[in-house]
Amino acid sequence: MPKITFKGQIPIDVEEKLHLSTNDGLTGYRINKFQIMSSNPGNGSHELVGKIRLTADPNVGPTVDLSDPDVLAACYHTDLGNANVATSDSIIMDQETFNQNIFVQIGDATGGTSPANFYVELEKFKLDLNTSTFHTLKNIRSRTQ
Repeated sequence: MPKITFKGQIPIDVEEKLHLSTNDGLTGYRINKFQIMSSNPGNGSHELVGKIRLTADPNVGPTVDLSDPDVLAACYHTDLGNANVATSDSIIMDQETFNQNIFVQIGDATGGTSPANFYVELEKFKLDLNTSTFHTLKNIRSRTQ
């Protein structure tokens, strides 16, 4: 399956839209990889929390609620700086398929404000008309609730 990647740096507690929607909606996506890291690895302590959502988040920040159906993936990255210890844990939600734009954000649980980097790898595939309609209606319903 073809893959599409996004990478970049965003300020803490700012959400960025990843543009995926197409005119016909017949292209589906699934998250394969989600990684985050500080823009200053090894300098200072960071507890970064990244999220990928189907809709814009009304509460951008380091809080994660996996019971929220719009949360597609979450990632937690710690960097203790002077201890030369960094760890990352990613949670990719049950291989959810989507055909609309998604939103990525990163918060810092320590209150830090240094920007953070993200890397998202998506699997790209064709959808039939019925599946496309299902995902489009699901996305509309999610945005209006």
